[in-house]
Amino acid sequence: MAMSEGVCKEVIDKSEWVAIATNGKEGPHLVGTWGDYVRALGVTDETILVPVGGMRRTEENINADNRIELLFASRQVQGSRSPGRGCCVSGTAEFQYAGAAMEKVKSLFSWARAALVITVRGADTQL
Repeated sequence: MAMSEGVCKEVIDKSEWVAIATNGKEGPHLVGTWGDYVRALGVTDETILVPVGGMRRTEENINADNRIELLFASRQVQGSRSPGRGCCVSGTAEFQYAGAAMEKVKSLFSWARAALVITVRGADTQL
């Protein structure tokens, strides 16, 4: 499913927060970020950038297993039966500390220590 149009785009455009799931030695791990941080950096059908301040366990997990899932959600988007819709994005990720992605992140978020670069593999709606 394309994220640059349709329901997923609407959900991403209206999401207040984003849940980020990785898997590590201790099992699944969740961390969150703000939707406006992700939107400020731009979301395409191929790539999502996230500014990284902490996320140490997420980084450890990605270094061992680069699979990642993000869940965007908004009650402002009509679901199939009631207000509220989600968009689950799956892909692979890496932490970058230099280069074009990091420069873009740092230009908007001076506090960022890294850029989480997600290569999108798929997206599905929920609810």
